[in-house]
Amino acid sequence: MASIYISEYQNMPKIDGRVVPIGEEPSIVDQKKTVAGTSALSDAFNAVTHFVRIHSDATCSIVFSADDTAATTSHKRMVADATEYFGVRPGDKVAFISNT
Repeated sequence: MASIYISEYQNMPKIDGRVVPIGEEPSIVDQKKTVAGTSALSDAFNAVTHFVRIHSDATCSIVFSADDTAATTSHKRMVADATEYFGVRPGDKVAFISNT
């Protein structure tokens, strides 16, 4: 069964005064959810979360929103084993669904 891994971050670290585009460890919260053929939702992001790192075992589509928006295969697509960072709003969620 495929999984999606969501790590939440408040800040990006600075090295020599320059922001590095990665999450500052340790993450605030880590979520692991199952990716399937029907839309599913993450938990709401923490009140101080501003960035998330998402990794999925399977190709999927994702969408970020403040409500319970369902993901469809026409939303943003991530290929299997991809890892991406996104800026988000505290309290939002990510919905996801498997895609080809």
